[in-house]
Amino acid sequence: MPSTVIQSMNYDPATRTLSVWFVPSGNRYDFDDVPPQTYAAFRNASSKGRFFNAFIRDRYSYHLVEQSQSG
Repeated sequence: MPSTVIQSMNYDPATRTLSVWFVPSGNRYDFDDVPPQTYAAFRNASSKGRFFNAFIRDRYSYHLVEQSQSG
């Protein structure tokens, strides 16, 4: 099921960086030092938004990487 909050995501296991693009802004935030198990569970979650709020948001340091011109 498509998420109404998460547009897309990417994970770099070498740096343990989780990149998340949000709806509707399209802004990209990078979350630091995310374990691969957390990314795998996020990727497989039936509700990406709920998983993000429960297990990623406010648990990992993050920063805005890319601000969409449309958002």
